[in-house]
Amino acid sequence: MQGDKMNNELNNEESKNNEKTNEENDSVKDGPINEEEYLVKMGQLENEISDLKDKLLRKAAEFENYKRRVENEQSNLVKYSAESFIIKLLPIVDDFERSLKHIEDSNEPDSIKKGIELVYNKLTKLLDEQGVKKIDSVGKPFNVDYHDALMQKKVENVKPHTVVEEIEAGYIYKDRVIRHAKVIVSEEQTEDVTAREKSNNNPEE
Repeated sequence: MQGDKMNNELNNEESKNNEKTNEENDSVKDGPINEEEYLVKMGQLENEISDLKDKLLRKAAEFENYKRRVENEQSNLVKYSAESFIIKLLPIVDDFERSLKHIEDSNEPDSIKKGIELVYNKLTKLLDEQGVKKIDSVGKPFNVDYHDALMQKKVENVKPHTVVEEIEAGYIYKDRVIRHAKVIVSEEQTEDVTAREKSNNNPEE
């Protein structure tokens, strides 16, 4: 019974489709579309096309404005990326200015020294909070990754190629060296060179 019901539904659907096709064929047989209806239909289609063009142009303009806004935001982000750091730095500049004024009015070198040390400590703490660390050089073996040797000099009781003096401090920002330390390095002692040359010439000893 269920199969018969399904067949009936299919037959009814087919019958409806046939009726619709016949109606369409009858409308074609009646003759060409009325010119006035044709013009009305064309006008409607032209209006729809015009509306779609306007919408497309508005969307294109909105996208260009969005793109320009994003580019400006990115440019400003790069341009003013150091703003928060500078804001934190300004109070230290104020401290330096107050210290300079105090130097002119004070005859106490110890108090001036302590004031400058306090400002220096505040500055190094701020740099440390930003990931900037000073390279510890003096007494360390010379390392081309961190040091820039300006000269060598003889120093008693110091291993060769050891940093003995720092001319300019080096700094690391997070995991990158942003400035190599300019240093003076100990050179090999003449006795050491002579002893090594003898050892190379007499390997059996």
